[in-house]
Amino acid sequence: MVPACGFRLALHDCAHQGGMGVPEQRFTLPGLVLVVVASLGGGAMGATGPSMAGRPLPPDAAPPEQQVVTGLTQPATTLDFFVSVYKRPQNVDGNSWSDDLSAPLVRLDKNFNLIPAAARSWDVSAAGTTWTFHLDPMAVWSDGTAVTADDFVATFRLGADPKYAWDFAWFFSAIKGWDEAVKGTNPVDQIGVQRGGDPYTLVVTTKAPAPYLPGMMVYSPPLNARALAKSGPFYNTDPKTSVSSGPYVLQEWTKDQQIVLVANPTYRGVRPYIQRVVLKFADLQTEFPAYLANEVDVAANFSPADLETIEKDPGLRAQYHQGFGDFRTYYLGFDTMNPPFNTLKVRQAFSHAIDREGLVKAVIKRQGIAAYGFLMPGFPGSHQDDLKGIQSYDPALAKKLLADAGFRNGRGFPKLELWLRGERALGLAVGNGLAAMLTQNLGVAVDVSNKETKLFMDTLNSHKLQFYMVSYGMDYLDPSNMLGIWVSGGRHAWKNPEF
Repeated sequence: MVPACGFRLALHDCAHQGGMGVPEQRFTLPGLVLVVVASLGGGAMGATGPSMAGRPLPPDAAPPEQQVVTGLTQPATTLDFFVSVYKRPQNVDGNSWSDDLSAPLVRLDKNFNLIPAAARSWDVSAAGTTWTFHLDPMAVWSDGTAVTADDFVATFRLGADPKYAWDFAWFFSAIKGWDEAVKGTNPVDQIGVQRGGDPYTLVVTTKAPAPYLPGMMVYSPPLNARALAKSGPFYNTDPKTSVSSGPYVLQEWTKDQQIVLVANPTYRGVRPYIQRVVLKFADLQTEFPAYLANEVDVAANFSPADLETIEKDPGLRAQYHQGFGDFRTYYLGFDTMNPPFNTLKVRQAFSHAIDREGLVKAVIKRQGIAAYGFLMPGFPGSHQDDLKGIQSYDPALAKKLLADAGFRNGRGFPKLELWLRGERALGLAVGNGLAAMLTQNLGVAVDVSNKETKLFMDTLNSHKLQFYMVSYGMDYLDPSNMLGIWVSGGRHAWKNPEF
């Protein structure tokens, strides 16, 4: 947490972590998950044979052809992380249905321990700036060719190419030469991701010692270098050109209708029980009704009314699962460079005017907890209890602070527009609840405006966003990731010479 910056509200997401037979996909605040277990294992009893991908099934499992999961997704243009992070199939922010067509260098297990994936092992130089990943020489693509360092090199060069303008390029800033390549001042073949002395050795060089670098490589699912060169970055949208080194292969992509993935028989990692994954493009507001109608097997988007329905139904309550998810925190942000939020007392007044506990009790319910620091309990470096007094709910103090800033009872304070980033029903309810609290406790008029994600992020990154609610979840399990977004010159309109 960076108290001086004045970002004073946070709500921690309590979410379920799940996946389609692979380690830990991510679900976020508007996304606790309901799973119909019966649809996965019901039907014939005593199906003791192996699944189509070769993994033995439990004795009471349905036949392999019935091991199917169906879910809804937002519109998507790719299945690949390095093509677009935000345009992949997702049902909630941070939970991608994709990432199953290639294996990253490392993965996280259910306890957030780093474990080998495409890399069997890795080591670091004495200086702490050169990381060597030793790839599994037995790993293959679904076309029978080997997974090599050349695939990772081609993938990272695509991500750093300014002509390509990857929507997650900021993430690998620690890599030597990366930022310069993204800006177009350094050739992409000069970035610190290179093939080592043989096809199964990948060398990553960082600008400075980065002990968290292996954790970042959870987000290193490679593209196939040959397919990329021959068919371009969208080769995985067509089964004819698609190749996979992950647990699934693409069977179908019908535009505006559905994507179908099936288990990959050549995958050498932990093979999935689920044989077929059907992703239907739809308005995610219809997800819970579709779940209730037994049309989909997973639901992760709930309105306040949906939550009431779940609470009143013992069967639905039993299907409702919670977990840490990606330790996502929602927060209010301000443009601290310009009035009125360039005054610290104004930002402090807003913080003390928000009843976090009341918002959780009335609106969010079991989908979140009140946050008094940016790091959720359980995340390394979390000091939730120590920071609670700084951000306590105190309407009287809030009024005094605003008056001391020259806006007694809100008089003279400009009307605000609270921007949200593509929120669904629950996020909208939270935004409206925040606006109501600010009006009631400070006399400040606030309109809530839900914006398209790209417009929101472009405006945020250009430091032109005055007042907003947004979330951030971990990308790797180290405080440098979550707290790194608060460094001066980052995505927030804030600066401090100490940070």
